[in-house]
Amino acid sequence: MNQKKLLLTLLLFISFLCTNAFEGIRFVKDQSNSYIGKSVSVLKDQTKQLTFEDVRRQPNLFKASKDEVLNLGIEDVNNWIQFEIRNLSDKEKLVVNLSHANIDEVVFYTLRNGVVDSTSLKYGGDVKDRAYPHQFFLFEIPLKKGEKVTCFFKLRSNTQLMAPISIHTERGVMETLLETDIFSAIYIGLMLAMILYNIFLFFSTRESHYYVYVNYIFWVTIAQCIILGIFEPFFSIHSVWLSSRLLTFSGAMSGIAAIFFVKSFLQTAKDAPKLDKLLNIFLISYFIIIGFLAAGILIPAYKMVNIVAGGGSIIVLIVAFKLSGQKYKQTKYFLFAWCVFLVSVVVYVFKDYNILKYNFFTVRSVQIGSVIEAILLSFALGDKINIYRKEKEESQTRELATLLENERLIREQNVVLEQKVEERTSELMETNESLQATLKHLKETQSQLVEAEKMASLGQLTAGVAHEINNPINFVTSSVAPLKRDINMIWETLDEVESVALDDELTLSEKQSRIIAYKEEIDLEYLRTEVDFLLKGMSEGANRTAEIVKSLRIFSRVDEDTLKFADINEGLESTMVILNSLIQQGIEVDKNYGELPAIECYAGKLNQVFLNILTNAIYAINKKFQNNPGGILKLKTGLTEDESFMYISIADNGIGIPSEIREKIFEPFFTTKDVGEGTGLGMSIAYNTIAKHNGKIVVDSIVGEGTVFKLIIPIRQII
Repeated sequence: MNQKKLLLTLLLFISFLCTNAFEGIRFVKDQSNSYIGKSVSVLKDQTKQLTFEDVRRQPNLFKASKDEVLNLGIEDVNNWIQFEIRNLSDKEKLVVNLSHANIDEVVFYTLRNGVVDSTSLKYGGDVKDRAYPHQFFLFEIPLKKGEKVTCFFKLRSNTQLMAPISIHTERGVMETLLETDIFSAIYIGLMLAMILYNIFLFFSTRESHYYVYVNYIFWVTIAQCIILGIFEPFFSIHSVWLSSRLLTFSGAMSGIAAIFFVKSFLQTAKDAPKLDKLLNIFLISYFIIIGFLAAGILIPAYKMVNIVAGGGSIIVLIVAFKLSGQKYKQTKYFLFAWCVFLVSVVVYVFKDYNILKYNFFTVRSVQIGSVIEAILLSFALGDKINIYRKEKEESQTRELATLLENERLIREQNVVLEQKVEERTSELMETNESLQATLKHLKETQSQLVEAEKMASLGQLTAGVAHEINNPINFVTSSVAPLKRDINMIWETLDEVESVALDDELTLSEKQSRIIAYKEEIDLEYLRTEVDFLLKGMSEGANRTAEIVKSLRIFSRVDEDTLKFADINEGLESTMVILNSLIQQGIEVDKNYGELPAIECYAGKLNQVFLNILTNAIYAINKKFQNNPGGILKLKTGLTEDESFMYISIADNGIGIPSEIREKIFEPFFTTKDVGEGTGLGMSIAYNTIAKHNGKIVVDSIVGEGTVFKLIIPIRQII
C-alpha cells in the first residue's frame, strides 16, 4: 500500500515538474497581430468524452504547439487548448480574444488557486448576451499585476477550425475590434455599391448578364459576411441548426452562382460545349452538397465544397484561357479578375496551412480579392456590352447597306413583276372560271346524288304506301259487288211488299203470310247482317286509307326547308306507318314515347333521318333472323337531364356493326348492303341533317347483339 502511495506521489511530482516546465505567457503590453499559438499546448479528444476535470489532471496528454496560429483542421472532435498567463502590466483586467467567428462551440475555463471558472458560448447564439457584443469570442480575466492564471479552451466545429488567440487590455481589444469592423464595413459597402450599381445597369439595359452577375456577387458577399461573423448578428439568427450549415450553404450557393455567371458571360454552351458539360458536373456536385447539409452530413459537405470550389475554379480558368485566344477583348477583364480572385484564395488557403504568416492581409485576402474581382468583372461586363453595341452598330450599318441595295433591286424588279403579275392574273382568272365551272358541276352532281337517294327512299316509300293502301282498297272493291247484289235484293223486296200491299183481293192475313213467306225465301236476316258487315269493312278500309294518307302528309312536309315547331313523336309514328309493310310478323315493335314539347326543327328532313335509320334497323333484324320470330325494334323518346335537349333512341337486336367500320358508316357511298340494295348516302344525309340541327348521333353496337342509334337534338335552335 505504501508503495502505491509512493508511486502516486512520484507521478504527481513528475506532472508538477512538467507543468512548471511550461513557461507560459508573460503579458507586458498590447501588441497588434500578436498571437500566442507557440505558447499553448493542444489536446484532441477523439472520443469527445473527456471532461474538464479529466484534462486538467492529465497535463501530459497535451502537446506543445509550434504554430503562431493554431490550425486544428476539420474534424468532429473536442479540441482542448491550455495556456498560462502571467500579468506583468499595470492593467488589472485582461481580455482573451479568439478572433475566429465560425466555431460551433467555445467553452473557456480559468483555473486560479484551485478555483475553476468557465464561460460557454455557442455559434448561433445572440451576441448581445455576451460580455463583449461582438462576433469574435472574447473573455475577460481579472488579473492583478504579478498574478497568473491557467486557461483552457474547449473548441468544436464542423468547418475549418482556426484558433487565432491573442491577449489584450480592454483598450487594446477595442482598437483591434475597431480595425476589424472598419475593414468589414468598407468591404460590405464596396460590395453593396457594386450590387446596386449593376442592378441599376440591369434595369437600364435589360441585359441578362447583369442579373446573373448580381446574383453571383450577392452570394459571394453573403459567404464572406458569414466568414467575418457579421451575417448572423445583423439578421438576428439564433438557430444552432441553421448556423452550423450557413457557411457551407453560402459557399455552395456562391459556387452555383459563379458557374451560372461563367456560362452566361463566356457563352460556354456555344463556344466550349465540352467544358460546359464539365461545369454542369460541378453544378450537380454543389446541389449534392446542399442535400448533404439537409441530411445533417456536415463535415463531408464542407470538405466537398472546398474540393469542388478548387476544381471548379481551375476549370473556369482553363475555359477563360481557351476562349481568350478567340475573344481576347471580351475575356481580358474576366481572365484578370478570375486570376486575382484565385490568387486571393490561394493566399487564404496557404495561411490555413501555415505556409504564409497569419496576419491582417492573409486573413482578409479573399475579401480583398472578391472586391477587386467584383470591380474588374463590372468592367468586363461594361466592356462586353460596349463590344456588343459596336458589333450591333456595325451589323446595322451592313443591314442598312443591304437594305439600300435591296431597295434598288426591288425597284428594278417591280417593272418585271408588274408584267408577270398581269400575266399571272390573266391565268388566275382563266383558272378561276374553270374552277367555277367545276364547282357548279360538283354541286349539280351532289344535288343529283342527293336526289338519287331521295328517289331511292321515294321508291321504297311508294312501295310501302302502295302496299298499305292496296289492302283496304281491295277490301272495299271486293265488297262492292255483294253489296250491290244485296241492295238489289232489298229493292226487289220493296217491290214485292208494295205489290202485296196494293192487292185489294188479298185479306190482311193473306198479305201478312205472303210477306213472311217472301222474307223467308230471301233470308232477310242474313241479308241485313251481310250488309252491315260489308258497310263496316268498307268504313274500316276508308279510315285506314285516310290514316295512311295523313301519315304520308306528315312524313313529306312541304315546309321542310323552314324551321318550324313540330311533334317529333308524331313524325316518328308517321314513319312507322309508312314502313309498316317492311315490318314482318316476326318483328316485335316496342314504342316508348315520352312527353315532348314542340321541337324547333326541319320536320321533313328529320322524318327522312328516321326513315333511313329505321330501314337499316329492319334490314339488320331480317339479316339476322331471316324473317323468323325474335326480332325486336325499340323506339324511345324523351328529354335529357338538362331538359334543353331531347333524344330519339332507335335500337334493334340485329347483326350489329363491327368496330372496324363503325367510324365509316357516316361516310358518303359507304354501305355494307349488296349491290342494288343501297346507295351509301342514307347515313351521310342523316349525319348532315342532325349536324344542321346542332345535334349529334351516338352509336353503340355489339356484333351479334344489336345496335342503338341515339339522336340528340336541342329543343330550340340558336341561330
